[in-house]
Amino acid sequence: MSRIRLLSLGLLAVFLLSIIQGCDRGEEVVRVDMTKRKEIHLPERQPALTYAYLPQYSHTVSYHRHNPLIKYLSQETNLPIRQVFPNTFEEHLQMVKEGKIDISFSNPMVYIQLAQAGARAFARIVEPSSGRPTFRGQIIARKDNPFITTLKDCAGKRWIAVDPLSAGGYLFDLGYFLDQGITKDMFAKVDFAPGPAGKQEKAILAVYAGKYDIASIREGSLDVVKKKIDTSQIRILATTPAYPGWVYSARSNLDPKKITLIANALFRLSANNPKQAAILQAADMKDIIPTTDSDYDPIRLLAAHLGLFDPDETTSQPQSQSHGGTS
Repeated sequence: MSRIRLLSLGLLAVFLLSIIQGCDRGEEVVRVDMTKRKEIHLPERQPALTYAYLPQYSHTVSYHRHNPLIKYLSQETNLPIRQVFPNTFEEHLQMVKEGKIDISFSNPMVYIQLAQAGARAFARIVEPSSGRPTFRGQIIARKDNPFITTLKDCAGKRWIAVDPLSAGGYLFDLGYFLDQGITKDMFAKVDFAPGPAGKQEKAILAVYAGKYDIASIREGSLDVVKKKIDTSQIRILATTPAYPGWVYSARSNLDPKKITLIANALFRLSANNPKQAAILQAADMKDIIPTTDSDYDPIRLLAAHLGLFDPDETTSQPQSQSHGGTS
């Protein structure tokens, strides 16, 4: 046997010996009896009321707008409340029907469908811009688009709306177009903002980028994107009539005592209290006031005018529970 081969074998033996010695450092061998096992249970999430903001904006915007309000409600009512985030208007509607959303903050057009499933309106907001419990839709275009300077110029153009169930971002505007003699089939195309949430922003950005000629949005939505784009380049072609504002409703069969606790806490919020004013400002509200289902009958009339629902299916729900507040 050659010297080189003997040397190689010697080095290999030394290497193996070092590994064996490294594995035995005097540590006691622990034997595991696999026949003895114990189930480990993860802690269950404590029951909490679920609160959802209809996803007209991104989940990040929804969280920052309503998280301070949810914390306030939990403190005032001693009820655990957590925010949930539906991805679409339709998903929000379905989650309420399935009992997965207890307290819903939605636009009025979605509300009249929630009412069909037994949801009960108990509060609505006062808009910070107008100081009224109503809001409007807006139709916008790029200011430098020479082909669109009036509402009548919209016929034959590409329209992007927020969502088929969006009130200010589609249905108010569709009704306004109809009143001006412009029907849906007169547009080159009518599309809706893609993807989950953030739909108001997407509609505005699509017009700003020139992908569409016009967009329909909720009044006030331009403020949400003013840090992203130069909103001075956007022209507001028209503003729709005002309709009853965004509404708080409780799902069917939610304990009336809990609804009353939440309603009264909402009604106690005051812009005269600096801490509470900050909560209202974050949520883009001036005030929260009592309401009833019948306040939304003008929305039902608009829906019937647009041929959206069977009028018999959207009639007012009887108000068996009073949720009057302390203010």
